[in-house]
Amino acid sequence: LQPGDAIIVNGTLGDHGLTIMAERAGLSLGSQLKSDVAPLWNLVAGALAAGDIHAMKDPTRGGFASAINEMARKSRVGVRIREELIPLKKSVRSASEMLGIDPLQVANEGKVVMGVPPGEADAVLSALRSHPLGADAAIIGTVTEGSRVVMATAAGGERFIETPLGDPVPRVC
Repeated sequence: LQPGDAIIVNGTLGDHGLTIMAERAGLSLGSQLKSDVAPLWNLVAGALAAGDIHAMKDPTRGGFASAINEMARKSRVGVRIREELIPLKKSVRSASEMLGIDPLQVANEGKVVMGVPPGEADAVLSALRSHPLGADAAIIGTVTEGSRVVMATAAGGERFIETPLGDPVPRVC
């Protein structure tokens, strides 16, 4: 990652982990929750063809929070995320609130987090959105100087996005 890079995700976060947790907790949410397990190579190939990508990671164990913190730490930069830009399904938000879990710390199996130079971000975003697994892709933040991963909240405050201490979903595969 480099300061100024756009942080892009290819779709809604928390789908897989919340689906597993709700099932294990016996929450009957019908078909509102669905795992996002999917192979991403064709999606990623299209993004790579559209522009430069400085960094890329799958947000599996520890979810988005773990992935973005690892990317920032390894690149020695900070990241600023805007809460209102994070794609979350209403069902994921509701289930995470019921279970008391941060959806940013939940496993994803069909998602990717990318750091893209600002001049290439729109082209990469367009390429992602042209693929079925990227229909909900979004630019959710920016790489900054510093060393913290911060989220600007919808209420006008800020909070740190910390690396999870554990994983709420024990490994199932």
